[in-house]
Amino acid sequence: MSMEERKRLKEFEIPFSGLKQGKHQFEYQIDQEFFDDFDYEEFNHCEVNVVADLHKMSTMMELELQASGTVNLACDSSGEPFDQPISGKLDLVIKFGDTYSDEDDEILVLPHGEHQFNIAQYVYEMIVLAVPSKRIHPGVLDGTLKSEALDKLKELEPRQDKQSTDETDPRWDALRNLLTDKK
Repeated sequence: MSMEERKRLKEFEIPFSGLKQGKHQFEYQIDQEFFDDFDYEEFNHCEVNVVADLHKMSTMMELELQASGTVNLACDSSGEPFDQPISGKLDLVIKFGDTYSDEDDEILVLPHGEHQFNIAQYVYEMIVLAVPSKRIHPGVLDGTLKSEALDKLKELEPRQDKQSTDETDPRWDALRNLLTDKK
């Protein structure tokens, strides 16, 4: 990671030791550079707003991250780029212990004496997980998108004869008769 990338990710450090007990809010604008720092290349473009609400208590803290915005990515069917609206939420409990531990998805343990923590990895994971696993361009769903890839898929689609849909396998008919005979 370059020095510039480290500087950009440094803005995601929350210096909690200087904060009073109570609720504190931090806002972040996430763009494509953020994902470039993580070498994540699935998005063409990204505009996501993240709000981090930190509730500092005497022995622990609670962090709630919320994201909303759009990511531009390629459609799985057509390959065409489109804007996918996303929203995500992540809740994290921050406790103090002898050693650092982030093995639990919902609990972060910081060593006693620590005065800040970085939320960049949590923001990254929350946004990536907010994207649907099947990425379909809205034009594919409503039939308005015209593309060479879709035309080729339609051309290669298996054809069904009207006759084959009307006929059924006689073995299934015999089974259906057994069901209707019981009534």
